Amino acid sequence: MSDRLIVIGASLGGLEAMRIVLRPLPRNYPHPIVAIQHRHRTSRGATLSAALERTLSLNVVDAEDKQELRGGWVVLAPADYHLLVERGRVALSLDEPVQYSRPSIDVTFESAASSYGDEAVGVLLTGSNADGARGCGAIARRGGIVIVQDPEEAEAPTMPRAALMEVPEARVMTLRKIGELLAGELRESGR
Repeated sequence: MSDRLIVIGASLGGLEAMRIVLRPLPRNYPHPIVAIQHRHRTSRGATLSAALERTLSLNVVDAEDKQELRGGWVVLAPADYHLLVERGRVALSLDEPVQYSRPSIDVTFESAASSYGDEAVGVLLTGSNADGARGCGAIARRGGIVIVQDPEEAEAPTMPRAALMEVPEARVMTLRKIGELLAGELRESGR
C-alpha cells in the first residue's frame, strides 16, 4: 500500500478539469486517488465514473462503504454521501450537508489530513463556493501538500480563491501542470 494519498475536489466545471489533471497518470500509478465532484443528490454515480474512466488510463469506481484504496484507482464520492478517508480505505456517511454540499470536499480533505498527515496531497479545482478551503487548511497544518488550480484558468474561480485565502502558500498551477506534477514528481514520492 502506498503511503501517499491524492485527494481531488471540484465543483462547477470539475468533470473536464479532473480529466485534464488525471489524463497523464498511468494505469500503474502507485498512489490511490479519492475524488469529490459536487453533483445533485439524485445524479447517477455510474454515469460520472464511466465518463471519467472512458478517457483515463486509471480505473474509476464509485465508492462503497469500507472500500479499500489502491494505487492506480480513482475512488469517486457517490452522490448524496460524504466520503471519509480512513487509513487504506474510505467510509460513507449521511451526515448533514456541509456548505450545502454532500459530498463535501471539506469533510473528505479533513479526514485525509487526519488519516494521512504529511502524506496527504490535496488538489482543489474549479468551483463556485468555498467548500474545500477549510480542508486544504487541514492538510497544510498536518504538513501535507496543497495544490490549487490557478483561479485565472478556472471555469468558476471562487473555490480556488477561497483555498488560497486559507492556504496562501499553496502551489498554484494550471490543470496541465497539476497533471504533470502528479504524474512525475509525486509519482516518485518526491515532494
